[in-house]
Amino acid sequence: MNFVPKGILPAMVTPLTKEGKVNEKALRKLVNYLIDGGIHGIFAAGTTGEFYGLTKEEHKEVLQITIDEAKGRVPVYAGAAAITTKECVELANIAEECGADAISVLTPFFITPNQDQLCTHYKTIADNTKLPVLLYNNLPKTGVTITPATAEKLADIDNIVGIKDSSGDFTLTGEYIRRTRDKNFYVLAGRDTLIHAALCYGGTGSIAACANVAPRLCADIYDKYVAGDVKGSLEAQYMLAPLRIGFALGTFPTVIKESLELLGIEAGPCMDPVGPMSTEEKEQLKKVLIQMELLK
Repeated sequence: MNFVPKGILPAMVTPLTKEGKVNEKALRKLVNYLIDGGIHGIFAAGTTGEFYGLTKEEHKEVLQITIDEAKGRVPVYAGAAAITTKECVELANIAEECGADAISVLTPFFITPNQDQLCTHYKTIADNTKLPVLLYNNLPKTGVTITPATAEKLADIDNIVGIKDSSGDFTLTGEYIRRTRDKNFYVLAGRDTLIHAALCYGGTGSIAACANVAPRLCADIYDKYVAGDVKGSLEAQYMLAPLRIGFALGTFPTVIKESLELLGIEAGPCMDPVGPMSTEEKEQLKKVLIQMELLK
């Protein structure tokens, strides 16, 4: 399989109405905002997209709208995250039916499978889809990690093409890269503060929540690096960092949705029980966006 996951891929939020339904109009506008901002792909129905609260019908709706609006301008990666292998296969099949270009599969959560069980889990999913499969490691959220040895083993499966690492542990990210560097397997940063570092070490890009808010700035980290402007890439990374660190101002993913609203881009509320930020928290967020030159 020749598919190469690369560039800046926003972990796109799912715009909702006040009633908690998928807001098609806002979602279409967001897709265009991201593409106009220079991103290289879109990751829909992932963690930032509140996949955990979407019904299968809503999940399919988000993918259909996103793919239709993207119109082939950039590849669309579909989240296929669930606790059981059976559910992940179902979501992979939905993504394939909708016309997604690839899927991203988070490790199981709540349960704690061992590494052999993880290998079987991912192999079964890969065997049941024609799409490229991107592993997704997010230990802080799931309590489950993919070891470098497991990633190296899974990299031998033809349609398992890479991994998104949101652990925040750069030694782990580096080991994924080092141990698979001679395979058709690619590593993407999942922690927005480490995009530049991952590129320097041999990564191919990032699935970045912050790219919802600052697509051009995130794209600059990648584009400038690829063009040989390493200093410019690093400066863009420095400018982005306060927004990612600012996630602590609210319960995830409310800071991303609140940021979009402050920029005049409709995102709607998060799913309950995640509530809005306080007035004080919003003021702190405004200062971050002003510092980043996104808001005046």
